[in-house]
Amino acid sequence: MLDWDEFRFVKTVAERGGLTAAAAQLGINHSTAFRRLEAIEAQLEMRLFERLRTGYVPTPAGLAMIEAAARIETDVTGFARTVAGQGQTLAGELRVTAPVNVATGLLMPILATFCTRYPQIRLDLILAEQALNLSRRDADVAIRASRNPSETLVGRRLTGLAWAVYGRADRAYGDLATEDWVVPGSAVAAALFAPFIEARAPAERIKLRINTVTGLTAAVAAGIGIGPLPCFEGDADPALRRLSGPHPDIGADLWMLTHPDLRHAGRVRAFMDHLAEAILPLRPRFEGR
Repeated sequence: MLDWDEFRFVKTVAERGGLTAAAAQLGINHSTAFRRLEAIEAQLEMRLFERLRTGYVPTPAGLAMIEAAARIETDVTGFARTVAGQGQTLAGELRVTAPVNVATGLLMPILATFCTRYPQIRLDLILAEQALNLSRRDADVAIRASRNPSETLVGRRLTGLAWAVYGRADRAYGDLATEDWVVPGSAVAAALFAPFIEARAPAERIKLRINTVTGLTAAVAAGIGIGPLPCFEGDADPALRRLSGPHPDIGADLWMLTHPDLRHAGRVRAFMDHLAEAILPLRPRFEGR
């Protein structure tokens, strides 16, 4: 009989495309991963992967085991969410994910007052531009800039997020189309920004693409070029000034989201209520007013 860890191990090898990356993710060395896979295949008396130069490719038996692992993972995670969602104690760990610029420009003072109010709750803050999977409990609460948050999640809209074009405060600017630009990379809502950039910045004037909003702000402040920034960040930096009014076509909303199974958990409710209360007086800043 194979235990759950073996299913999870095989699934990780498949997801990472080989033993080296899988071993790194699991915190073991390559030789241990090699022996472990050999032992599983010997026990099953069949190969689970074809060892190709391009990586490990699952055999039919491997695919069946990976599919079983996915079902087990879904069941285990669902059970954990259900149990966590029934907990009403204001203690324990709470995993929160947010974009880097929102955390550095907004969250820290709010987290400080939350920790003072709820000293038994331990926060695990995960800064990421990409959206983490709340169904897998990669996080319990997500703070996301979005126009259309996933329908599988629940939460509330905190505020609008206005964006405008900014440049250095100590420089004069003429026609913005003739200026050098710095623009968001593909990790920063590419579908939203691409039409805006194409309509205003000739390709030859784009000097830098960058994959974080924090980096975008630093690039504009350094004088590499002008560029779109969230008003709550651009207006707060004395080295920058607005070169346009807020542009509705690149604006979004700031959402606070969780999985439906966790919406009634004491820790989650306490955090979401605290954040909503703290954001309310800051709305004019975020909306560019």
